Amino acid sequence: MAARKPVFNQQVLYDTTPLPDSIPKVKELGVTSAPLFSASYFIGARCKDYNDDFMKCKTENPGKGEFECLKEGRRVTRCARSVIQDLNTHCLEQFRAHWECLDNNNHQMWQCRPAEWSLNKCAFEKLGLEKVIPDQPKDQVPVHLRPKMIFAHYPIPRDTPPYISPAQQERLAAIQRQRKGIPEPSAKLDTATS
Repeated sequence: MAARKPVFNQQVLYDTTPLPDSIPKVKELGVTSAPLFSASYFIGARCKDYNDDFMKCKTENPGKGEFECLKEGRRVTRCARSVIQDLNTHCLEQFRAHWECLDNNNHQMWQCRPAEWSLNKCAFEKLGLEKVIPDQPKDQVPVHLRPKMIFAHYPIPRDTPPYISPAQQERLAAIQRQRKGIPEPSAKLDTATS
């Protein structure tokens, strides 16, 4: 055994070396996990191209992508910041209600569906952002649009229907037709003669 007593250093180290001028400056998001989780699908919708560029850069630079991809990372941060600012500007009440519900319910989405539906409606109507879950099975109703949540602590009020955008309404109608065995409506052909 060592005779030396453990020593804990409580100092916080700051690297005061500024980043090179070639790296664009960006202000950080400044939000905690709950607002970031609440806005995550909208960030994904608006910032998809920036996220793809960043991940492509990291894939092309294995082991050194953190430094090589700082420009792409800053673009992602700027885009995410714009989404948070837009939600705070146009949908503050709904956004705050949703992220506070997530914060109070251990970030469990199914506990906060009514607040989420209200936020989805506001984001779609005022910002044009739609919540779409990636790789959702085509023949099933998306989990965030189901009116009955199996794991919820409390029942969702029946007078609070989920907000469904027009594109989602078409997808749900196609799922319903497929389940009932009804063929897809065919497009009307132009019968004009030349």
